[in-house]
Amino acid sequence: MYLQSLRLSNFKNYEEGDFSFVANVNAIVGDNGSGKTNLLDAVHYLSFCKSYFSTQDTPSVRFDADYFALHGEFVGFDDERTRKVSCIFKTGGRKIMKLNQKEYERLSDHIGLFPVIMVAPADNNLIHDGSEVRRKFFDMYISQFDKDYLHQLISYQKLLTQRNALLKQMFEQGNWDASLLQIYDLQLVPAAEYVFRQRRDFVSQILPVFQKYYDFLSDSREEVGIDYHSTLEESPLMQQLEVNRNADFRAGFTCAGIHKDDFFFLMNGKNVRKYSSQGQQKTFLLALKLSQFDYVFERKKIKPILLLDDIFDKLDEKRIAKLLALVGDEHFGQVFLSDTDPDRIERILSNHNISHQMLQVRE
Repeated sequence: MYLQSLRLSNFKNYEEGDFSFVANVNAIVGDNGSGKTNLLDAVHYLSFCKSYFSTQDTPSVRFDADYFALHGEFVGFDDERTRKVSCIFKTGGRKIMKLNQKEYERLSDHIGLFPVIMVAPADNNLIHDGSEVRRKFFDMYISQFDKDYLHQLISYQKLLTQRNALLKQMFEQGNWDASLLQIYDLQLVPAAEYVFRQRRDFVSQILPVFQKYYDFLSDSREEVGIDYHSTLEESPLMQQLEVNRNADFRAGFTCAGIHKDDFFFLMNGKNVRKYSSQGQQKTFLLALKLSQFDYVFERKKIKPILLLDDIFDKLDEKRIAKLLALVGDEHFGQVFLSDTDPDRIERILSNHNISHQMLQVRE
């Protein structure tokens, strides 16, 4: 599977844009601010129905416009049929996703059909920001191969919002009704337990592949790990909800549940954020993304599209050579690379005998 063509209208800095891509490596070059990252983000939209960089769609609408539209054609499937994907958003309206001109009733039905793995400088927030960023990161990739996970997660989040609204209302009115809360608790528990199991299993299964990629990129210098923390490891969620009801009432929100989970990144058993260099952190994150590529491919039998944003500015020549060795032996499928220096990217790809297409973008 690969993206053969892409048309953009009023998307970020693009008023109009038409692009054709090759099945192997597409090198996107241009000055800073020219739209390289925006082009990669458009590909991400066609896979995940959303931006990689924002939870809102309005920032993706071009200045002075009131909508954006993305139209992509995916080819390379066993049945040799082209899949046409469209994403259209109008300011003040709702987002529409279509497959072969047919609109989805639920955006979640599209997730996982056209898998994508993106590597970007903004990934540093996975190490330095709070637990919510890491939960969303793992949720996004598990959802690509597990539809039930996505549906259970959406269900949990809706129920949690409703439960929190009820708690706030009870607190403001001074009216405590445990029986009403229990209605939500009985529905929260099965959804939470499913998400917890899948997160735990995903981490345990991805660790050997993660270590393999880190060893490959760094010459086996450190042992890396991910420590998944959830209160569901300590006691059943229903028990926690019952114990915390008074605390929930006082706080006005739900104090226990999978929305409090976190993933701790480790290197030689120590916190990556505190005890590793910038170079080690970059290699850690790249190895993590590549391990997810393998995991998705193994389960869906489709090679995800790999988006590498400004990768040449973030890694040294040795690690770049290691990464391109994987690209060159066709381990990956379609790859998008962005860089500000066309001569550099042409030289590096040519030196590794990697077939590629160069695309110049200008503001």
